[in-house]
Amino acid sequence: MNIIILLLAYLLGSIPSGVWIGKLFYQKDIRNYGSGNTGTTNTFRVLGKKAGIVVLLADVLKGTLATSLPLLFHSDMPILWGGIAAIIGHTFPIFAKFKGGKAVATSAGMLLAYSPLFFVYAAAIFVICLLITSMVSLSSMIAAVVVTISTIILPYIWPTILPEFNWVLTLVATAVSCFIFYRHKDNIVRIKNGTENKVPFGLNKKK
Repeated sequence: MNIIILLLAYLLGSIPSGVWIGKLFYQKDIRNYGSGNTGTTNTFRVLGKKAGIVVLLADVLKGTLATSLPLLFHSDMPILWGGIAAIIGHTFPIFAKFKGGKAVATSAGMLLAYSPLFFVYAAAIFVICLLITSMVSLSSMIAAVVVTISTIILPYIWPTILPEFNWVLTLVATAVSCFIFYRHKDNIVRIKNGTENKVPFGLNKKK
């Protein structure tokens, strides 16, 4: 049963929301535009705000649903493993020739299923970083690091957000953070060179 759950979680994660919405409603394959990425940021850039919001929600929710599969199937498998399978599916989707997104939104969906309050905390960190840096990539990496550290310290200083330490959560957060940094390696180069794209609403937006 656990193998079936992991397979279903991977298939859910593999749904290329940006690609399908672009082709169905805009007659565009977003892989041929912008960064060539299939995720939320490139969808916003290529297809616009409405499509970007839909893809963001879809990518978050597929992570949430995939993470919840062990509960839905009454399995004793830790729910976070379903989230990991979805993240792998999002990054290497079978429905898009194994070329996917950077897993930030799907990782957020995993947190939403694990702990809604912790998800809100993580989302707040990301938004604050985005307002300060105006860069989605840098904000994603900073938030990933802060969230990983928070899995260790929050149970002791702010248990309302995260009541108890869970080594599986810390291990998963560490692995996802490393994965996010790896997927943003090209962005890191652009950040160093001062050529990274900036969102138009940040406090440090590109003029």
